[in-house]
Amino acid sequence: MSTTSNQLAPGMTISIGKKVFRVESCVKVTVSKGVPFFKTKLKDLVSGEVEEKNFKVDQEIDEVTLTENRLEFLYLEGKDFLFLDVDNLSQALVPRGIVADKVDYLKDGIQVKATFYGDTVFSVELPQFLELSVLKTEASQAKVAVSGGTKTALLETGAKIEVPLFIEAGDIIKVDTHAGEYIQRI
Repeated sequence: MSTTSNQLAPGMTISIGKKVFRVESCVKVTVSKGVPFFKTKLKDLVSGEVEEKNFKVDQEIDEVTLTENRLEFLYLEGKDFLFLDVDNLSQALVPRGIVADKVDYLKDGIQVKATFYGDTVFSVELPQFLELSVLKTEASQAKVAVSGGTKTALLETGAKIEVPLFIEAGDIIKVDTHAGEYIQRI
């Protein structure tokens, strides 16, 4: 969809060359003896880098529409992650860089919300809360229960989080995946 630089606004998604950007900010700059222009900050949706770019007034820009699909994690394939698109039952290969630190909470059957442009996945978002099994916990140094004491637990997905001293291997716990924190024992 073609638009002009006059219509740029924060939150829009645009395509420049083969890259897709989200407009972070846009300001019209008017100089006393020059031609006005739009100064923008654009976030590359693949790399996450923010760059500045200037546009002429009425310059044509390609606005793109991103779609969101539900994907279910299947398995690791090479260095990438294979997901099943729950809505149309097709497979989507998501690069490791897009999954990033969310890999600590991936296991078979976990559903994520993925943002697509065409067939390319730009981001995945985990559910905020997951119920995961504790594989092992570090040995507690003190035998006396200390109020508010914690120890490190290794979860079935490979994540390590701090849990209360009463949590043991085999327990199922609720985890906040956004904060990486223990919520409660199930």
